[in-house]
Amino acid sequence: MKKFKFLTVLVISLVLNSCNNQPKNKTASVDESVSKIEVFDFHSTHRCMTCNAIEANTKYTLNTFFADELKNNKITFQVINVDEKKNEKIAEKFEASGTSLILNVIKNGKETQINLTEFAFMEGNDQEAFSKELKSKIDMELKAL
Repeated sequence: MKKFKFLTVLVISLVLNSCNNQPKNKTASVDESVSKIEVFDFHSTHRCMTCNAIEANTKYTLNTFFADELKNNKITFQVINVDEKKNEKIAEKFEASGTSLILNVIKNGKETQINLTEFAFMEGNDQEAFSKELKSKIDMELKAL
């Protein structure tokens, strides 16, 4: 059992290191009248089971708990393939070179990027845990808008 836990942690560490090497939070500025949360699910063309689960669980969470916010554009969601030339600039902006889950919180025009990739990989295959944690993080950010 200990060997299994060790191997699981090792595999998750390797996946995180290969899919993500990004800073946690960054700040920038946009139109001062804008206050919303942008949810970005970046991925490469070839995706693993966990990468696909991250997208599915993010969609589930947003559609289940934030349908009104999605409808009113208080929250937006984009799935972006970083390997496509047309996505080069946005991938660069968020320093996404593979699978990344990022909240871009825009409050009065000021952007703050919250990188949730590590959490997403840790809980990606457990819909209940993933959804509970993501909902909590988005709720906290919505209250601050």
